[in-house]
Amino acid sequence: MAIVDFPELKALLIRDGRLMALDVGSKTIGIATSDALRMLATPLTTIRRSKLAADLGTLADLAKKHEIKALAIGLPLNMDGTEGPRCQSIRQFAANIAAHAPPALASLPVVLQDERMSTAAVTRGMIDDYDMSRAKRAERVDAAAAAWILESALARLR
Repeated sequence: MAIVDFPELKALLIRDGRLMALDVGSKTIGIATSDALRMLATPLTTIRRSKLAADLGTLADLAKKHEIKALAIGLPLNMDGTEGPRCQSIRQFAANIAAHAPPALASLPVVLQDERMSTAAVTRGMIDDYDMSRAKRAERVDAAAAAWILESALARLR
């Protein structure tokens, strides 16, 4: 399915069902899911990027396993709200989902969620709240950033 805006996504979604968020980076993809009532966002995993077909296959397997109804993909806007080169890369990744992903993923509506400062906020929280080492932060920051993106998307859907 194509990229939709939040009012359109809200109209497409049935009452219950999980959403999945992606924090797409050049080397990894952080993944988070919501609960079925769309109240909580939980970091799920981080996958290492490889070939597009393999990445989309992994995401499709996760979408099917967790019965995902829609995707929220983080859009890294500049601080002034404009789009830079990374935004174009994310838009292309979203288009690739619609065009090349297995049906379990390609059929899902996709919404782009502003992710400004998501990784910085999550990293700061990991340091301040949990006194987490750099190595442990590196393992968890992408999935946690995806949860932050998903929390923002869930708030907009309410």
